[in-house]
Amino acid sequence: MTDEELIIEFALTRLDNPSLDLEEVAALVVRRVGPDQMLDFAARNLETRGELRGAMFESAVEHVLRVVLTLRGPAD
Repeated sequence: MTDEELIIEFALTRLDNPSLDLEEVAALVVRRVGPDQMLDFAARNLETRGELRGAMFESAVEHVLRVVLTLRGPAD
């Protein structure tokens, strides 16, 4: 999944769940994409952080948040 596809998935999930905070929406996205994509997200996050191991679900959620916040731009 590209970063652009991830942003679209995140936005659609956010529209369906407007009362959730960003981390909760990211967790829903990770649950929806399935185990293979979760593993890919976790691997990309650990690579970015320069780590060799970490909890898969939490690392995948962190990757989703990192992509969303990076593409969102700087805070005003």
